Amino acid sequence: PGSGRGAGPAPAAGRDVPAVARPERGATTPSRGRTTTAPPRTAAGTAQDRAEGAVTAADLLAKVGTCAEISSGRYRTDANSPATVPVCGARGAVFWKADLDIDCDGQATVHCNGQADPLYSPSTAYVQSDGQPLNAETLPYIVVPAASSRWSPGASGVRGGSVAAVVYQDRVQYAVVGDTGPSDLIGEASYATARGLGISSGPSDGGVPSGVTYIVFKDSVADPIEDHQAAVSTGERLARQFVTDN
Repeated sequence: PGSGRGAGPAPAAGRDVPAVARPERGATTPSRGRTTTAPPRTAAGTAQDRAEGAVTAADLLAKVGTCAEISSGRYRTDANSPATVPVCGARGAVFWKADLDIDCDGQATVHCNGQADPLYSPSTAYVQSDGQPLNAETLPYIVVPAASSRWSPGASGVRGGSVAAVVYQDRVQYAVVGDTGPSDLIGEASYATARGLGISSGPSDGGVPSGVTYIVFKDSVADPIEDHQAAVSTGERLARQFVTDN
C-alpha cells in the first residue's frame, strides 16, 4: 500500500475514493521495509509513558485475542507472501494483526522524498483541509486496502480521517486513515506512526515483519484530518469505550 503506487489526483479530505491500481510490494519494485527481526527500540519509561493516553497497549491487546472474521478472504502482507491476515470485527471497531511497512507518500520532506524512497508518490488518497497531500513524516496515519469483494472498508465505517489505535509491544500510537493501497495487501503506516511506536522508520529499510495490531474505530473522524491532537483525543475516548464494550 502507499508509496509509488499512483494514487492519482487527491480527493477532498476524508472522503472515500475508488480503488486505484498500484504496483505491489515485492513485485516489480523493491520490497518495502522487510526485516527479519525487530529493530532496536528507543529508550522509554513506563508502559504508561509509551501510550498517548490512559489506555495502555495491554488494555487494548486483551480485547483482540480472538477474531470474528468480517473479510471474505484474507490478505497478504507482501506481494509474495501467503494470504493469512483476516479483518476482524468487534463492538465499535475493526482490527487486524500484520506487519508494518513504511509509507512515505505525500508532501516531500527531509526523510520522505523520491531519493529516500524508491516507491515515493507525492500524493495520498486523502488530503489535508487545505487540499495538500498528507505529511507522512509528521502525521501518524495508516494505509487501508482498497475496497474489493474481500472487504469494503467504507461498509465497516472506515474512511479517510477515521481514527485508529496502532499497537506494537507496549506502545500505543493514535493515527488516522490517510492512504489506500492494493486490494489484496495489508499492513502499512506512515513514517511518523513507526517513529511513535519505536519502530525503525526508514522508507527503504524500516518497519517490522509482524506483531503490529491495527484497531480502527467505526464511523470515527479526526477533523481536520491533519490535526493529530484531534486524533489523540478522539482515539483515547473511543479506546476507553472499546475496552469497556468488548
